[in-house]
Amino acid sequence: MKNILRKHFELRKVKEFIIVFYIIGFLGFIFPLSFRFFVFLIPFALLLSSALLLMFHQTKYDAKTIIVFSFIYVAGLCIEIIGVKTGKIFGIYHYGSSLGPEIFGTPLIIGLNWLFLVYASASVVEKFNIPDLFKSFISAALMVAYDIITEQVAGTLDMWHWENRSIPLQNYLAWFGLAFLLGITLKIFRIKTTNPVAFLLFTSQFLLFLGLFIYFKIII
Repeated sequence: MKNILRKHFELRKVKEFIIVFYIIGFLGFIFPLSFRFFVFLIPFALLLSSALLLMFHQTKYDAKTIIVFSFIYVAGLCIEIIGVKTGKIFGIYHYGSSLGPEIFGTPLIIGLNWLFLVYASASVVEKFNIPDLFKSFISAALMVAYDIITEQVAGTLDMWHWENRSIPLQNYLAWFGLAFLLGITLKIFRIKTTNPVAFLLFTSQFLLFLGLFIYFKIII
């Protein structure tokens, strides 16, 4: 089914769509009249981006791949639930209302966000001719860089909020540790992450949040 769907989408046009999609997203966030509507659309945008990413996964979806992807989703979601409930992993924070339905105070889509970022960052470094351990280290570092930028506007977009509006160093250390462990899981089970749209999706999201940070925190 995945291959049938992929045949109907020309790669060049999909890449053009991704670029236009994120440009429209940026413009929608910075205009006051459309801001709330685009905040509402955040989980749908993540669902669409993840669907495009997984649709262009280059190898077949065998049982092993499905199990590993499901594990990353569940592990990411469970860690976030524990983090929200205890404040012992990332620090003390709570989720806002913009990420959709929740379980135990944690949006269900957060697990998908972990899968998206782990897979996409792994795909970005997949072409490097270095040992898998170093690939996982670099992909985890990319995810921390992504998180540093995202954290600056997460409150503005009502995604999550930190106690006293202070982001602890603990958050970034925990992010790196979890990103590394989930990333190395892909390597242990030999899940190939070669993907022609992963780099564009990852960088588009990064640039979106970077642009919003510049606009909301520096310009206005």
